[in-house]
Amino acid sequence: MEKKYWWLRPILVAPLALCALLTLLSAFVNIYLFYIEALLLICVTLYVLYKLRGFQQDMFAFLSYLSDNLTLNRRETLETLPFPMLVAGAGGDIIWYNRRCKDDVFMGEDLFGVPVRDIIPKADPTDPKKGQGANIRYKEKLYTVHTATIINDGGQPEGVYFLIDDTALKKYVFEYKESRPSVGIVVIDNYQEIMQDARESEKAQTIGQLETIIENYMLKGNCLLRRLSQDRFLVVAEERQLRKMIERRFDILDQVREVSLSDNVPSTLSIGIGQGAANLQESEKMARQALEMALGRGGDQVAIKTADGFSFYGGTSKGVEKRTKVKSRIMASALSELIMVAENVLIMGHRFGDLDSLGSAVGMYRVIRQMGKPAAIVVQRQTNLAYPLYNRLTANGYQDAFVEPGPAKDLVGEKTLLIVVDTHMPHMLESREIYEKCESVVVIDHHRKMVGHIDNAVLFYHEPYASSASEMITELAQYFGDHVKLTRLDAEALLSGIMLDTKNFVMKTGVRTFEAAAYLRKQGADTIEVRKLFSNTMDDYQKKTRLVSSAEVYRGCAIASGEYTEDIKLIAPQAADELLGIDGVSASFVMYEYGDGVSFSARSMGGMNVQVIMEMLGGGGHMTMAGAQLSGITMDPARQKLLEAIDKYYEERPKENPDRKESNS
Repeated sequence: MEKKYWWLRPILVAPLALCALLTLLSAFVNIYLFYIEALLLICVTLYVLYKLRGFQQDMFAFLSYLSDNLTLNRRETLETLPFPMLVAGAGGDIIWYNRRCKDDVFMGEDLFGVPVRDIIPKADPTDPKKGQGANIRYKEKLYTVHTATIINDGGQPEGVYFLIDDTALKKYVFEYKESRPSVGIVVIDNYQEIMQDARESEKAQTIGQLETIIENYMLKGNCLLRRLSQDRFLVVAEERQLRKMIERRFDILDQVREVSLSDNVPSTLSIGIGQGAANLQESEKMARQALEMALGRGGDQVAIKTADGFSFYGGTSKGVEKRTKVKSRIMASALSELIMVAENVLIMGHRFGDLDSLGSAVGMYRVIRQMGKPAAIVVQRQTNLAYPLYNRLTANGYQDAFVEPGPAKDLVGEKTLLIVVDTHMPHMLESREIYEKCESVVVIDHHRKMVGHIDNAVLFYHEPYASSASEMITELAQYFGDHVKLTRLDAEALLSGIMLDTKNFVMKTGVRTFEAAAYLRKQGADTIEVRKLFSNTMDDYQKKTRLVSSAEVYRGCAIASGEYTEDIKLIAPQAADELLGIDGVSASFVMYEYGDGVSFSARSMGGMNVQVIMEMLGGGGHMTMAGAQLSGITMDPARQKLLEAIDKYYEERPKENPDRKESNS
């Protein structure tokens, strides 16, 4: 055995002999150089001999280990195993492997002494069990690793690794997952408007362009496309195809948006997709639910529903106003039937109610009372932000119309009808306990639909194209019959809600908004009296001014922050509105401390979708008006989260990136 080790001698002796010869020759050139080189040669020779002896001792120890621990019978047993295996020492180096491992895994290479982690990245020499079940790729093959632990004579654990070649199986599994089908439903949002308002030549041209874009996009991705109706398509896409669409963030939305009528009204699509379902029938059901969510959020977006919830893409354009009032008449008829069979009706808005929440509740209260049914508005007076309107109503005979959440629980019976206005989220209600006690619930809201909305409503009147809940109630009131008449106070309450959410008929104002306002004016609403409800005290005005002056601009967004005051929830939205008047500001965010966290009030002029940004922080709202609240956080970390949300928004929507606009100018 010793002779086999000294095959290294020629490799070592040859260069040493050459060095000695060169050293002797140097004596004829310079005797001092000869002495220096001779000394170095002696030192190098001694060092090489020392290391060689250490290598020989290590090799003898290794062979001794194999002789002691892998007996002839054990080696024969391991060699006959029908799958590759290897043994790693306590230091993590490979000390033995069977013939099958060398031939099938290492492809004939000898890898003694190589760290086992080079083969099995998850291997842990101190605890070989940690590599159990690991999936590895080595030399274009896929293996599943199973481990066992043995204890050597020194009491240290050593790992035995069994490599199961399941390349074919894993390729089949991968192909199965990649080819899983997902069903999608595509809807042209403004198809009815195209058919009603466009000329015949424009109809054919516009619809032809839209159909061409949809067909090319889906067929390019090897998707199955079938028409369900004039404005609706069915799509079946494999997982690999759907993933590519997600990576491109469904750029079909941008392509469709470039198609417009002669009056520059852009076309939009809404797409609902059911992903990860057990079968096609379940996927189609999930796709319909996703489409309903996409339409409820204003359209022009893609909603994907999975077992974990919803994900959204797009939603950058303003909602297209629906000009037909058929839905309002149908909803008024259905709601009147529910009111007539109820013993009593409770009306409830959202927490920290504003003029729209309280105004729409008052309008609904008047309709119910004139139908001869007992009704009450659930309001928590201490936290309501519409106290000017509340005080005016209570001073003019509406004292009995309002009830606090505590006493209101006693009014709930088996046939009590609960009407929720200006919100559709259970956690935002004035009293969630009352909602959970009522068996019959009606929702009337205009905010873009959010995940986790009230899903047990017998009537869900949701119109994201409406400016406000007050506008929706005003339309409904006109279809309850001639005997239902709004008083001047009711009309002014409803008008104040419309003016609040439209910023005095500037934002999110459509034809039906002005029609509703005209109807309220006919009922005696005085715009001067309504304007007084928006007046502030000098102290509030100074606080708002300080908030505005603290703002900084980041990527076209004005960000202001303030400390908690009793009326901060009322001042913050006003400050956010004020910041939109600054040149170069497309959105504004006002942060303020509230409770154990930080609240946000966000506004925009339509060029930026603040709803998407607030949803990243757990909130929501409209494209131009939204909010959020973070618990258990201070101002600086909350600000950083807001900045990250703004960055993410622009990363996902590069066309809206102000930095890019500046670089191109």
